[in-house]
Amino acid sequence: MSECVCGSVPAGFSNRAASAEETTLPAWTAVFSLAMGVFGLLTAEYLPASLLTPMADALDVSEPLAGQAVTVTAVVALLSGLLVPSLTRRLDRRVVLLSLSTLMVASNILVAVSSSLPMLLVMRVLLGIALGGFWSMAAAVAMRLVPAALLPRALSIIFSGIALGTVVAVPLGSYLGGRYGWRSAFMAAAVLGAVTLAFQWLTLPKLPPRKPARLRTVLEVLLRPGIGIGMLGCVLVHTGHYALFTYIRPFLESTSGIGPDTLAFMLLGFGVASFIGTLLSGWLLHRNARAAMVLMPAVVGIVALALVWLPASVVGQACLVTLWGMAFGGVPVAWSNWVARSVPDQAESAGGMVVASVQCAIAAGAAAGGAMFSFSGIIGVFVAAGILMLLAALWIACLVGMEALTNDATSGSAPHF
Repeated sequence: MSECVCGSVPAGFSNRAASAEETTLPAWTAVFSLAMGVFGLLTAEYLPASLLTPMADALDVSEPLAGQAVTVTAVVALLSGLLVPSLTRRLDRRVVLLSLSTLMVASNILVAVSSSLPMLLVMRVLLGIALGGFWSMAAAVAMRLVPAALLPRALSIIFSGIALGTVVAVPLGSYLGGRYGWRSAFMAAAVLGAVTLAFQWLTLPKLPPRKPARLRTVLEVLLRPGIGIGMLGCVLVHTGHYALFTYIRPFLESTSGIGPDTLAFMLLGFGVASFIGTLLSGWLLHRNARAAMVLMPAVVGIVALALVWLPASVVGQACLVTLWGMAFGGVPVAWSNWVARSVPDQAESAGGMVVASVQCAIAAGAAAGGAMFSFSGIIGVFVAAGILMLLAALWIACLVGMEALTNDATSGSAPHF
């Protein structure tokens, strides 16, 4: 298999072009079913964040131990994103996606009836498998559901489920947990998963595997010219963002003295803006992918520094946080679009690489932010992470080759590096 070299067409690109010609009519209902899957998975992943106290009380453990329900899911999702495409390489992708959605439903039901923390953590492993596998395959499946020109729009719809899940999970868990107990929130997530599974069953076409994906392919993809440089840009952007977002509460509380209600309102604004940014990103990427991918981290970096250097006011900070959410909302779409177009012949393996990179970046951002917090306080976290986001934007602008993406959607040409 030949590699992608400067000015050449990657191996398998002709197959993608043929596929795009065959897919003359976009399967939008199937695309929306994938968006529902992402939404259901992310909602289930984030539910424990708003239910830690009642979960800990019911299971007779400390809140930090109950919080490992989130950690376990993230770690397993990292591994699943790398392994699922390879382990299921001979199966119809429709069957794999339906199986992953079934795991999501089963996980939520079994978490809801768990009587001990070990049992609950094992059930959250099932969710991690579903989350990593589904996310890693989403872009590759989208390439087979819509023509190439509509791929950015399809990905923006699919990954809007991430932003929507972020918005819905915490208030949904808090409301249901307060009124009916924490187990009811997971049962509600199971019902949502069952509806998603039924919708996918009705709308997803048969998707027989085309090119076997193997675990070693991830390394081969990473070593292709330009891919490692691009993935470093992806890691930098996500590391900077999660260093900021992990410590947004102590920053806002210490600088403007806001209370829990105002903080919840600001975070709701962040989530809604992120959802809007996700939907807008498809249009931006279609017009100019390079400019969009540079602009997103640059805006987040500027916002972080503005939060530090501008006079603190609740209204001003709320506006900046909203702008931050809108700017970052399109980042998952942008990188999934980039990797799908850069490695069209190994889109599933590349998708797993993105999932692993993002999960590692989340952990690195939280850890680095915590170290900086201990060293120089919360202001130091925002200054350092803001500068990192600006450097990430500069890295993307100067080194990540995606100028061809601007015209790729309409011309069908392969991205150059």
